[in-house]
Amino acid sequence: MAAGASLAFATGAFSNREAPRAVPLAGIHKIKHVVVIMQENRSFDSYFGTFPGADGIPMKAGKPGVCVPDPKTHVCVRPFHDPSDRNAGGPHQHLDAVNDINHGLMNGFVALERKALSYACRPDSSEVACAIPSSRIDVMGYHDGREIPNYWAYAKAFVLQDHMFESDTSWSFPMHLFMVSEWSANCSRRHDPLSCRKAVESPAPPPGGAQNRTGRPPDYPWTDLTYLLHKHRVSWRYYVFKGREPDCADDAAIVCHPKEQNARTPGIWNPLPWFDTVRADHQLRNITSISHFYRAAGDGTLPAVSWVVPNDKVSEHPPSRVSAGQAYVTGLINTIMRGPDWKSTAIFLAWDDWGGFYDHVVPPVVDGQGYGLRVPAMVISPYARRSYIDHQTLSFDAYAKFIEDDFIGGQRLDPATDGRPDSRPGVRENTPVLGNLVRDFDFDQKPRRPVILNPHP
Repeated sequence: MAAGASLAFATGAFSNREAPRAVPLAGIHKIKHVVVIMQENRSFDSYFGTFPGADGIPMKAGKPGVCVPDPKTHVCVRPFHDPSDRNAGGPHQHLDAVNDINHGLMNGFVALERKALSYACRPDSSEVACAIPSSRIDVMGYHDGREIPNYWAYAKAFVLQDHMFESDTSWSFPMHLFMVSEWSANCSRRHDPLSCRKAVESPAPPPGGAQNRTGRPPDYPWTDLTYLLHKHRVSWRYYVFKGREPDCADDAAIVCHPKEQNARTPGIWNPLPWFDTVRADHQLRNITSISHFYRAAGDGTLPAVSWVVPNDKVSEHPPSRVSAGQAYVTGLINTIMRGPDWKSTAIFLAWDDWGGFYDHVVPPVVDGQGYGLRVPAMVISPYARRSYIDHQTLSFDAYAKFIEDDFIGGQRLDPATDGRPDSRPGVRENTPVLGNLVRDFDFDQKPRRPVILNPHP
């Protein structure tokens, strides 16, 4: 497997200036509302590695047929069922992704968790992650329908995507930039989109964290998706759950003291207020609290495009409880399903990065920034295919592609055509390897009835 994996990693590079293969879009406009729910820090194998029919953990005679070396015990650790509601996870910066992938061997996970825990945990530490015994390295653990029955129920009823990769080989902050703009960059001159260069790991950071102690707010002058939505008069909202950020402002460690967040406080989970376009278009009011989401979903006034981000308690970011995150997501989906807009809504549910957890699939190489490791993802909609596993190669760029095809006539975040030049290296939505979410829908089927689940099964 190692040799084949290395070959796949080495030959995955390509240009994203090439035209993608055309996919018929007939019926896409039946979707009037797209809701992107982004959770935190889980790999595909850690949640769906044993899901029937999915590209999960390789098995031999019903047991995991792969393992990862442990430099401390000199034992090769196999994936194991983990019933714990809290996990430690592992470090998940760019170099951690590179070391986890390890030229396609996919064998760095255990060593990195060992190193992170030894660095972060002192004998008197009260951190939850530090309470995990050294004999139990939980990056190799996986959950299944016993711990996450609602997620498995959605996967069985709707669409599970088993080749969704994070857009960047890095942590959550760049991922949230990609989610709204298809890029993560650093810019040498404020308000100058042509001065920006790609930043896989460290885009201009929020003030207050270890990466930015000056207090100076960053500036993101490159073009984001809200610019195109506003230009085409398409409604959008970015909903922020007040509380603490579900990740560390400095992601070098797996233990930290998160910062406070709310809709009025820009941060690593709420980067849009720092985009020049959002301010120039007077759209700051569209970044709002999650209470407005529940109200809009309940009374049938959802915008065309919604992004929903959690706080730390419900994020599933270790060491937050998995059950709390599942309950929160179930509540969001139940509210949509009970509301008038369900009949015309597509819910895209994903986890923003792998969180250091084991995954066996080697990511494709795209434009020097991605793709990152594989994460869980689903499509939930009255027009979603039934009990379908989507094996297409996907990234969060597919969300922007679907939104653009549905609401703005296929216009892309392309500096050559979108009316606002910047220095991005390519058009992510046109990457040839990127699949199309339209394939996850059957627009000819009778709209599906809601699947209302107990948030606390």
